[in-house]
Amino acid sequence: MEQKGVTVWFTGMSGAGKTALAIPLEKELRKRGLKVERLDGDIVRQSLTRDLGFTKEDRDKNIERVTFVAKLLTRNGVAVLCSFISPYRSVRAKVQEEVGNFVEVYCYAPLETLIERDVKGLYKKALAGEIENFTGVSDPYERPENPHVTIDSSAETIEESLAKILQKLEQLGYVPPAEESEAYTADEEAEVEARLAALGYL
Repeated sequence: MEQKGVTVWFTGMSGAGKTALAIPLEKELRKRGLKVERLDGDIVRQSLTRDLGFTKEDRDKNIERVTFVAKLLTRNGVAVLCSFISPYRSVRAKVQEEVGNFVEVYCYAPLETLIERDVKGLYKKALAGEIENFTGVSDPYERPENPHVTIDSSAETIEESLAKILQKLEQLGYVPPAEESEAYTADEEAEVEARLAALGYL
């Protein structure tokens, strides 16, 4: 089947599992023969938005630029995986309106779990008042009201969460079922593994 472009938008607080899910989803979609690009905060801030800080205005501008790229890729038949905290409903609604083919995945975990996972100790610093404008502590995070998929990364395995996302993408006609897709060759599998390793994820 001809690939239909889509932007899968992972939203949620820092440490909720957005990138941890986007990486295996990218691998699975490539395995099914789809064109995929993954954008997340670290990747984008190294290039596209390195001039921006973390004020509300700069964060909004960051999402504006990502939206522009996601819209172009989606229009050209690419599956775009975006992992951004994107705390404001109005901003996410604007992304959806701009992009069109849009699937919102809300990644959730309770605050105590997020604090436990935070190896840099940013949540503790924010709670102590040492970091300003920290989403979910000193800045708001507005939960999606009607996400296409809700993930609770404190209660689900990555495999369970991934299965939910793939099921929704298949249901919406963006992804062919696994049995209809072509399997990776050994060379293709090695190439994906090498790419993920180069990015520091394996």
